[in-house]
Amino acid sequence: MKTLVNRPDLLAEICAATDAEQDIAALEQTLQRLVPEAGLRHVLTRGNWHRPGGVVDADFNPVSSNIRRWAEQESAGDVDALIANYADAGYFATQLSGKTHYFTFACGSGPADFIQLEIEQLQEVVDRQLVAADWYPDSLEEFLDPLDSPRLSPVPVAQPFYRFRRITPIARLLDDTNGDSRAFVALRRFLQDWRDSSAAEGTHFCHHWILALREYMDRDGEVRLTASPVTTFRGTLPDLPPGETLVGAELANAIHAYDRVVGYPFAWFFHMLSRQAENYQLAKAVLRDLMGAYDYLPARDLKVLRQWEAQSYAV
Repeated sequence: MKTLVNRPDLLAEICAATDAEQDIAALEQTLQRLVPEAGLRHVLTRGNWHRPGGVVDADFNPVSSNIRRWAEQESAGDVDALIANYADAGYFATQLSGKTHYFTFACGSGPADFIQLEIEQLQEVVDRQLVAADWYPDSLEEFLDPLDSPRLSPVPVAQPFYRFRRITPIARLLDDTNGDSRAFVALRRFLQDWRDSSAAEGTHFCHHWILALREYMDRDGEVRLTASPVTTFRGTLPDLPPGETLVGAELANAIHAYDRVVGYPFAWFFHMLSRQAENYQLAKAVLRDLMGAYDYLPARDLKVLRQWEAQSYAV
């Protein structure tokens, strides 16, 4: 475990040396050999994002790998001069089309006791003409990220490659993060509810959830971090049972069927909490049942559910 956490350079080397055109299993196996006792596994891939790339010529030969750095050097602060100099060059701006692969491995029995590894898979593709006809950006920022410049078909100009993004000991992250943050207070309670419920029996939190980490800058210019749980369920997640219309045995069968599909007990509760726009009538319907003649939840799950009723939250 320490080998990976303390050696981002090693992870970067592994990513650079692994063929990204192979199945993700090849990268997973390479990483597993570093920590064979840890149970590292690939749990989720999130895609369909991109970031600015570089500049290529008319034959797709590289001019620069970083369009911002190139534009700042070539313009010297004068975007009009940049447009005039390269209007007829036939250059293209590219973008990096990406997806993020998440790997996790447990390092303790608590739900926060795991390491999360993020590796990006990137490919440079053509995005747009560097200078479109009759297009005059007002600033360098508009030149770099235009809203109205026509986009081209994303033709690849280079082979896909892996890039190490980050490795995060989640328990340490939660210990080091501002305890007054409302989002992190809710996240800590989410993890505590997992620990106290039947969901924790026979499986680890990190096999079913990752934390989507995002940095942002607050009003004071301080870099902050958000962390949101994201399910690792593969495929189309089923709809939560309709608490407004089901009752008794039908409701019990519906929530247990949901849990079987997702792969662990009490899954419906945690998926309900992770959908902040959800109607919480499902939880209220289960509570009504259990306060009456029905008894289809373990005592530990009922306790968690009643605590949520007394002080509800979402993540």
